[in-house]
Amino acid sequence: MGDSLSAAYGLQEHEGWPALLAAKSPVQLVNASISGETTGGGLARLPALLQQHQPRWVLIELGGNDGLRGFDPQLIANNLQQMIELVKQHNAQPLLMQIRIPPNYGPRYVARFTDIYPQLAAANQIPLWPFFMDEIAIRPELMMPDGIHPNAQAQPLIRDLMLPLVQQLAE
Repeated sequence: MGDSLSAAYGLQEHEGWPALLAAKSPVQLVNASISGETTGGGLARLPALLQQHQPRWVLIELGGNDGLRGFDPQLIANNLQQMIELVKQHNAQPLLMQIRIPPNYGPRYVARFTDIYPQLAAANQIPLWPFFMDEIAIRPELMMPDGIHPNAQAQPLIRDLMLPLVQQLAE
């Protein structure tokens, strides 16, 4: 479950890192990402997706749009917590991805936002996966002109960053 960073924003779906990862993955992947998705939207969609797909794992890559809109970090944390609980109630393992946002809202907000993810991972004893954009976003040649979304050249690199993490799930 993710946002535009996982929904192949500005690209054909088959060009996005989730599709590229699915082609090399030892596990079947379902990409339920939607551009513009917030934690509230993900929470609203999650029950039907869990029922439909009966996953073993659910990677939650959400919160960036909430942060870019200046949503209260406590609201973001509450939505993510409810998603984690729903995943567990469906006998699946939640995996949380660290999300980072630009410094536009100041260091206090950015710190409160960034801290959500390790705090939830620790409190729920679930894995926290590193943000795949950390090494991509600092390279302008891998970014779309908006400076937010990874371009087609970045997608195989993201796949390669994510592949070892997904391979661990198959073990």
